[in-house]
Amino acid sequence: MSGIRWIFLLFVVGSGISATAQKIVYSEPEKDDTRRLDFEVVGKIGGNFLVYKNIRNRNWISVLNNDMQQIAKVEQDYVPDNDRMINVDFFPYADFAYMIYQYQKKNIVYCMVSKIGGNGEKIGEVIELDTTQVGFSANNKIYTVLTSEDKSQIGIFKINSKNKRMYAMTTILLNNKLELQKKSRLPINMDERNDYLGDFQLDNEGDLIFCKFLRGNNDNINKAAFIIKPALSDELISKELNLEKTWLDEIHIKVDNYNKRYFITSFYYQEKRGNIEGFYFYVWDKVNKQPLIETTSVFSEELRREARGDAALKMAFNDYFIRNIITRRDGGFIIGSEAYYTTSRFNNWNRWNYLYGSPYMNSFNNYYYSPYYNNYWWNSRQGNSGQAVRYHADNITILSFDKNGHLEWNNVVGKSQFNDESDDQLSYQVMNTGDQLHFLFNQQERRNNLLSDFSIAPDGQLTRNPTLKNLDKGYEFMPKYAKQVSARQMIIPCMYRNYICFAKIEYN
Repeated sequence: MSGIRWIFLLFVVGSGISATAQKIVYSEPEKDDTRRLDFEVVGKIGGNFLVYKNIRNRNWISVLNNDMQQIAKVEQDYVPDNDRMINVDFFPYADFAYMIYQYQKKNIVYCMVSKIGGNGEKIGEVIELDTTQVGFSANNKIYTVLTSEDKSQIGIFKINSKNKRMYAMTTILLNNKLELQKKSRLPINMDERNDYLGDFQLDNEGDLIFCKFLRGNNDNINKAAFIIKPALSDELISKELNLEKTWLDEIHIKVDNYNKRYFITSFYYQEKRGNIEGFYFYVWDKVNKQPLIETTSVFSEELRREARGDAALKMAFNDYFIRNIITRRDGGFIIGSEAYYTTSRFNNWNRWNYLYGSPYMNSFNNYYYSPYYNNYWWNSRQGNSGQAVRYHADNITILSFDKNGHLEWNNVVGKSQFNDESDDQLSYQVMNTGDQLHFLFNQQERRNNLLSDFSIAPDGQLTRNPTLKNLDKGYEFMPKYAKQVSARQMIIPCMYRNYICFAKIEYN
């Protein structure tokens, strides 16, 4: 299954009436929807809510109406069994969704697409998008599929690393009718042994943006560039970042389509493996082809005191990871980050232990790979390996910056979450209602996990909203897998008596 993506609407700066949760409606758990079920919320298609489900070599789409009642259960019998399936992604539109999946048959990996209607049925024929010959079983996905913010562009790429000094990247650009716009095969110089590629994004004009960076021995990044592959040309444009006396953590790229800018950020350090000092910013003006900002923003002592939890002041952000980047029409941006770590009797997890292992570690015998990190510590639903491990997800920090990278306000949402089985019910999800950002997460009260809702207004005012209505006992929410499906609706998976079901939250 593909990683769950964070979905955001444009955060509009302006005053508005505070939105409160109107109600929660639950679906009925099906007998096949056990804890082992793999699932993905597809979206709201033609007025219905579609959920993809997979278990024991079966693939089907559950179709739920506005009351979360299942009105259809449609087997996708054209999809290969699990032994051959590698990955699946969904791209929803108003009246249909594209299901792009890859599987292996003999020594060929196929990238296919089907079109799914609002009733869960396949529309038309399955289309082959590309194939790749491999020498053996490919247990890692080969194709990475992206869509632009306005969904007008679909990008597919694969990377061949047989020549460690010169990677070969193949890109396929389609429009939203699946018509081919451009196919390119481009070399990428990998000058250093520990050069990596990461965080690929696609803008509304079909340009592909990604970063190339040097990271050795689970260490900080001390050399990096961002690269643009223009939609309709066979070239790569590389721009070096100025990292003198600055070390970076994980590089994140966000496309600001409205202002035609690329926003690049990371936590930064002033010394190798030191304490996190603040954010590094780089903003590229696509129209004038020049950098607008390259600077750092240091966390204040006041923010550190609020955000640190049990950590020392200097180490306040050492367990934090960037979760959200939200751009605004005025050129400003909002960054959300969260404290995440594990503890055990034997060894406490931290970002130096294994987070920054090679992203290609599971495909060392395969020359093709997806250049994304295998962050199993965050996305796996298999639970822990039987060892005594406790997962923690603590405070959320939200910082707002103007278009020049100057801090406008910051806030901390206090929470303390832990679980000894898995991190399914930890972390949070953002619901963007236009006038506010809602941060939804579980909070333990009287031995029960209740879904809490904290909202932030455009001026940074933080409000704890009343307990959500219809919080029936026995439902355990998994908010990090939730998906916003319309301006005022979100679908959240939950557990009920060891079965998986889904809840609709609707804001009035």
